[in-house]
Amino acid sequence: MSHLLFRLGRWAYRRRRLVLGGWLLLAVVAVALALGSGGQTNDVFTIPGTESQRTTDLLKRKLPAFGGGSAQVVFATHGQARVTDDRQRAAIEETMRRLDDVSQVGAVSDPFESRAVSSDERVALGSVDFTEAPGNVDESTLDGVERAVRPAEDADVQVEYSGSVYPGWRTEVSELPELVGLVIALVILLITFGAVVAAGVPIVTAVLGVLITIMGVTAVAAVVDIASSSTTVAIMLGLSCGIDYGLFILYRHRNNLLAGMAGEDSAGMAAGTAGGAVVFAALTVIIALCGLSVVGIPFLTVMGLCAAVAVLVAMAIALTLLPAVLGFAGGRVLRFLRLPWRPGWTERVARTAADTPERGRGAAWARFVVRHRIPVLVGGVVLLGVLALPATQLELGLPSGSAKPTSDTQRRAYDLISEGFGVGANGPLLVVAHGARGERDVNRIAEAVGERPGVVSARPVGSGHDVAVIQAVPATGPNDPATADLVHDIRDHRDQVAAGTGAHVTVGGNTASNIDVSAKLADALPVFLIVVVGLAFVLLTFAFRTVLVPLKSVLGFLLSVAAAFGAEVAMFQWGWGEHLFGITPTETISFLPIIMLAIIFGLSSDYEVFVVSRIKEVCGETDDPRRAVALGTALAARVVTAAALIMFAIFVAFMATDDPTIKAIGFAFAVGVLLDAFVVRLTLVPAVMAITGSRIWYHPAWFGRLVPDPDIEGRRLERPGDE
Repeated sequence: MSHLLFRLGRWAYRRRRLVLGGWLLLAVVAVALALGSGGQTNDVFTIPGTESQRTTDLLKRKLPAFGGGSAQVVFATHGQARVTDDRQRAAIEETMRRLDDVSQVGAVSDPFESRAVSSDERVALGSVDFTEAPGNVDESTLDGVERAVRPAEDADVQVEYSGSVYPGWRTEVSELPELVGLVIALVILLITFGAVVAAGVPIVTAVLGVLITIMGVTAVAAVVDIASSSTTVAIMLGLSCGIDYGLFILYRHRNNLLAGMAGEDSAGMAAGTAGGAVVFAALTVIIALCGLSVVGIPFLTVMGLCAAVAVLVAMAIALTLLPAVLGFAGGRVLRFLRLPWRPGWTERVARTAADTPERGRGAAWARFVVRHRIPVLVGGVVLLGVLALPATQLELGLPSGSAKPTSDTQRRAYDLISEGFGVGANGPLLVVAHGARGERDVNRIAEAVGERPGVVSARPVGSGHDVAVIQAVPATGPNDPATADLVHDIRDHRDQVAAGTGAHVTVGGNTASNIDVSAKLADALPVFLIVVVGLAFVLLTFAFRTVLVPLKSVLGFLLSVAAAFGAEVAMFQWGWGEHLFGITPTETISFLPIIMLAIIFGLSSDYEVFVVSRIKEVCGETDDPRRAVALGTALAARVVTAAALIMFAIFVAFMATDDPTIKAIGFAFAVGVLLDAFVVRLTLVPAVMAITGSRIWYHPAWFGRLVPDPDIEGRRLERPGDE
């Protein structure tokens, strides 16, 4: 493989105009397709195989008014006013009549007709059911909702919204995190390379790769449902991996130039050595992301595939466009910054890293780790173990209004509903009776549901075509484990609930759907972990031709990801970061663990490949395995440190948003990358390899005969000029 990558890198360097033109043409085509197709990402989620999804599908066929999204409209008064006062009541009733006339609205529930008025008469709760799924509700419909509530607002009634779809429910996408991440990445690259051109090249190529990916995803969105969050994850990984892969190859190229190698051969050599590590690193990330398809949740599958495409494009650009751009840059990558207060310092640092890496700080750290390998190993494992302890209290759920900041209408609605009707009114359940013969049977079922432990009230809210909908209000909140127990209790006793009516009872609605999603994700975690880790284990075994290296990699990943989960639980679930991050303590997002396992495993394999490939490369040049570990770690330390800090910066930048979900994702990814890169790959890995010595490279004789050597470290490229 090293020969192939060497020739590819050298060809791209020679044919740089052709390569650059090809990638620019691809970008233009992607933009044209995205604009011409009219594709847009959306938030249409289906959860096949769950009872809540079957209930939704049934309602769409039989009672479309209840088969789409829904909103709770909360009316509140302050001071001496009451919602039952003539002026306020008339305004609220007029509002509900106007809401009933809005397009895509299937049914409304007047709070006075349904008796949804708090005992102190300060809060009234109306509801709006849409005929379309939340992602298919038009923005014009939501604008109509806002216009319809004006009579209530004009009567000095506070109006707030909650539910699955309401005005302002869509998260506004901000480019600020990406811009902040890019600025921080540029600063890190300037420190790493000490040259403006060298620092700018990986960023420019990574941005082009993200542009192509996002435009391609947008074009595909014209024919396939793609969640809006898919583009966020694709941008996050496309930028970070694109910059990192470019950094690894450019760093090797720059060192080759400093050693006196010609530009063309240097680019080929960098692609043949560091490029091999990039290929295997990218493939592990892609495998992990594609592994999301085993969960069986369409939006996660699409999210993983979009992110995998972003990583694939980043890899292709690093292996082709980057060498081409290096051809245009020529010797300008060696034009070091001139610092008036430290003349020549940037060049001295670069030459030390290239010529005498054993004198750098990374080498000093590597020697310390090798010298004190056993205490370092024990200390690192204990540290990660302590950080992982809170993960034993991990509670999964999807965020409710209680997790939103007080500036958000959903949070204000949640608080008003809780004060006026009890916390359970924030997450009513829809009990659907299919085959009920008449009003008497429906009332019997509603009475039976109301008698179940944990149910505050149950009342029929609609019927037709042999289907009746009963709204059951739990005594506990949407994310309370007792609410999940209640859902399972009704399902487990459905025959008892429907006794004597001949109806089949199912439980659906937004709260039940969230419970089903969390359960499905929890059940899929072990299968996902086995599939992804198994495939990556095989790939790394092939790359390094030993079982012990991938085994060590997997164990290190499990340690770092457990510690990251622990930090997530402590900060976001226990509330240690409540004031620091401006969040409200709540359950861990149910889909975060599986996405985190995919992405952190892929990225940890990146750093594993880059560190171990340099150690293996040095092992071929010395008979002292511990010296090889120290020198190989030293050679990788600077570039892995820069790569990890760039990843960390990009993930942290996403915490600048107001959305608590994005904050939690950014924090988890940032901590996971930081711990895996610095504690596991640059500390525990060299410590373990120093302890095991040459035994780490053992493989059976039959393995050596049957499995080809991919030459990931490029040992065969000793005389590139002869290729």
